[in-house]
Amino acid sequence: NYKNIGKKIKEERKTLKLTQKELAQRAGIDFRFLGNIERGVSKPSVDTLVKIARALDMPLDLLVAEHIVASTVAYTK
Repeated sequence: NYKNIGKKIKEERKTLKLTQKELAQRAGIDFRFLGNIERGVSKPSVDTLVKIARALDMPLDLLVAEHIVASTVAYTK
């Protein structure tokens, strides 16, 4: 679920006391796109998720762990 990924990004960004503009600049993406990702409106590519994870200084698997588990469960049913 992309909304969960967006929520996780937002939570981590706020923990680091970064604005959307600051995180977007670190990640090399547009701040409006970041806002859409955080709200679950836009579905980021893997490349974009890697950029965001690096900008947050967190492993990509922590960022998308719930999404991977949910996809695996849905696939195996």
